[in-house]
Amino acid sequence: MSDAAIVSKIRPANLGNYFALLKPRVMSLVVFTAAIGLLAAPGGLSPLASMVSILLIAIGGGAAGALNMWWDADIDLLMRRTANRPVPSGRVSPQAARNFGLVLSVLSVGLLGLVANWVAAGMLGFTIFFYVVIYTMWLKRSTPWNIVIGGASGAFPPVIGWMAVTGGFSLEAALMFGLVFMWTPPHFWSLSLFMKDDYSRANVPMLTVTHGRPATRWQILVYTVLLVPTALALAFSAVGGAVYLTIALWLNFRFVKGAVGLWQRDENVAKQDGYKAEKKFFRLSLLYLFGLFVGLLLEITLRHLGVPTLFF
Repeated sequence: MSDAAIVSKIRPANLGNYFALLKPRVMSLVVFTAAIGLLAAPGGLSPLASMVSILLIAIGGGAAGALNMWWDADIDLLMRRTANRPVPSGRVSPQAARNFGLVLSVLSVGLLGLVANWVAAGMLGFTIFFYVVIYTMWLKRSTPWNIVIGGASGAFPPVIGWMAVTGGFSLEAALMFGLVFMWTPPHFWSLSLFMKDDYSRANVPMLTVTHGRPATRWQILVYTVLLVPTALALAFSAVGGAVYLTIALWLNFRFVKGAVGLWQRDENVAKQDGYKAEKKFFRLSLLYLFGLFVGLLLEITLRHLGVPTLFF
């Protein structure tokens, strides 16, 4: 896509700018959840194949991020949070970002098929397609439920990691998918509570823009409550156990408590204090997901050490 305001600012790009196209902070979540999915799967790849598979999944996620920045350059330019990204700031041209994303997409999918299996590669390819075409090009600009449906793209990495080892799907993979999928709306809606003006300026129909902040607060509570059973169900699966359950109970208590607090917030008070509680809940949402996957990692470690767990 082209935009005169962007093209007029184009200047030579460096490697750091291309790395920024990969959305490294988002990529870190992709790497972590994909690695847990891979390590939790029964059987196993060689250490080298495992590391390369995780790297390729990360590159695929980064490729989707680059294509997202190419397509969304016009609205990124209007939002304070995204205006300094490589494309809207003019550090990388839209065409270069598009070509970079396409090349990395093909390489990551093709190499994952060779290193692991074509089932995992196919799922990685579908994930890139879903994020770029279904979410970025369609849902994001057309419906306030964009992040609910589009959140599936961020929930696929642990499934891809699992498939890289097993070549198939399972209840455990479905539960890890469900955990990230149900976590995504409260996470992003809490961001939109204090970034509403950005979305309004860019004409992105986030729930805060179309339905207002009070309705968004209620939906955050609803989805948080619905998230709890999925998060706890993992404790009773083949990848869970007492350690994960303990962590999950504590984090879910804090998350639900935070969501109730947001729901009860008076909008005038929230505006006056600079949406401090909303920002705190957003940070808590990051800790929540990270903590749960750390719990799964601890369970995996205990199993490798031969330490019995409570349930399996």
